Amino acid sequence: MHLSSLLLCLSVTLLVKCAAGSEWCYTGCDHTPAHWEDISGTFCGEERQSPIDIVTGHVETDPKLLNFTFVNFTSQHVIKNITNNGHTVKCILEPNEVEVSGGGLNGTYSTIQFHFHWGDTEHHPGSEHTIDGHRYPMEMHIVSLKKALTVQQATEDSEGIAVLGFFLNATEDGEMSGPWSMLTSYLTNATDTEVNINHKISINDLIGNVDLTKFYRYMGSLTTPNCNEAVAWTVFQEPININKKLIQLFPMNTGLINVYRPTQALNKRQVFASPATPLPPSHPWCYDDHCDYSPSHWHLLPYSHCDGKRQSPVNIETQNIVTDKRLDAFAYTKFDDKHAIKYMINTGHSVKCVLKEDMVEVSGGGMGHVYSTLQFHFHWGSASHDSDGSEHTVDSKRYPMEMHIVNKRKDLTLDEAVQTPDGLAVLGFFIEATDGTKSSSSSSSSGGSEHQETNPTSDMDAWKKLTTYLSAIQNISSEIEVTKEISIDDLLGDVNRAEYYRYNGSLTTPSCNEAVVWTVFKEPIKVDHNLMMMFPTQAGYHDVFRPSQPLRSRTIYTTSASGAPGPIILFLLLACLCAFSYNLHL
Repeated sequence: MHLSSLLLCLSVTLLVKCAAGSEWCYTGCDHTPAHWEDISGTFCGEERQSPIDIVTGHVETDPKLLNFTFVNFTSQHVIKNITNNGHTVKCILEPNEVEVSGGGLNGTYSTIQFHFHWGDTEHHPGSEHTIDGHRYPMEMHIVSLKKALTVQQATEDSEGIAVLGFFLNATEDGEMSGPWSMLTSYLTNATDTEVNINHKISINDLIGNVDLTKFYRYMGSLTTPNCNEAVAWTVFQEPININKKLIQLFPMNTGLINVYRPTQALNKRQVFASPATPLPPSHPWCYDDHCDYSPSHWHLLPYSHCDGKRQSPVNIETQNIVTDKRLDAFAYTKFDDKHAIKYMINTGHSVKCVLKEDMVEVSGGGMGHVYSTLQFHFHWGSASHDSDGSEHTVDSKRYPMEMHIVNKRKDLTLDEAVQTPDGLAVLGFFIEATDGTKSSSSSSSSGGSEHQETNPTSDMDAWKKLTTYLSAIQNISSEIEVTKEISIDDLLGDVNRAEYYRYNGSLTTPSCNEAVVWTVFKEPIKVDHNLMMMFPTQAGYHDVFRPSQPLRSRTIYTTSASGAPGPIILFLLLACLCAFSYNLHL
């Protein structure tokens, strides 16, 4: 294929117009990212997809990832034109002018275009790759094709394409003049119209002072259909810093928002780093004794608070709890939204469901603040029929499972929240089986009353939908987008949310920050036993709960909504009847 034909095909990440099947989009059509794999002829459902979340604790240094060699990255005459193609803004380079090699790449690559991915506003970032779950405002991709290969050959070669990814970070005081100001002056909402670049702008002008020796490397795919698994990805550690007002021009002037693909499962791939890239020290922790840092040694981890005075979980002794009338009803926002769950991930310690940002909230319950709901996850025991794996216990009774809904104070960043005594609020729900066995016939946590019923308190259809995703995340760090309609309310069902325990505690995993207002609901959620067993069997690990920690001088409070025990109610009723009878005889 001639270069002119190649440029017609190369778009968002390379082959937009050449994608097989019907039109695709990010939002507003039948083929959104969750359905790209349904487009005929694409590879979007395969095992080596991009982008990914780069978990720095799992990255390995590769001594072969040395410095790059860039040809004509400093030339101010190689950016030929810019166009809004309806999916992104793309800048086409002069043919056969720009090259990249070195950096551990397998050969020399001809650089042909660069383009961008972004969100919608300053509060909704839109980079494609994330670092330890952090998403930057934007991402720039510089696309290069291995020299001497045709497009067809390049897309069939596992290293036929090299993409350099740069994060763009928004600053409050960055300059409003210079190369980024010049480039953004060409942004338009007119699609498929090529505009010649008249300003003198080089690629290096846009990159600025980013340290190009610090980068991550992994093998992946194009991030748009056809999603060909042919890309050697380089993601630079340091972001390009530009004024936030310039970043906001991308969605404002183009009319395009949220033009990024969600992160994909890493599966069995390894992410590497150049020798110059600083990596966090590897301090793996675990629940059992297969690593150096089991629960009894968590306090030895760097920056750990696990030996603090306010640790969680605890054993709730019902005879010592104190009623607090300030513990009123909660207010739940979007707990009924069936599309709030963004993706599910196997963290290696739990199964976590991450929610869409700034959608779900909880307030009330005597907490004094509005909290944004971030995620929920689970703790469980083994795959045996009578296994118990809840973290909290009630009068030393441990339930089969426990669900934690994690919330962050809305007025704080996450970094601030974990340093604030009430920065986080976690709602804990016990889970037990519906089949009338040991787990569903024991005394409940509501002051000794019995829960003999076998009818589920939750929607089994929702739990069936949720557990169907477990088989897709059997590898640690693997994740999958949740597309089925499941709300948090569906999972909780009609469980009593008026009666609960309250105490101040900590995260139950390292670094055990003492920043949590804990709410533990008295009535357990009832879930089919077979569905519960899918967590240990599919995730591949078991007994993922921290042992109870000393309560020390803390007090556990309870709501005043709980009714008096049966004998007391009967005594009061008899007393009233006696008084009524006495008055009748006067």
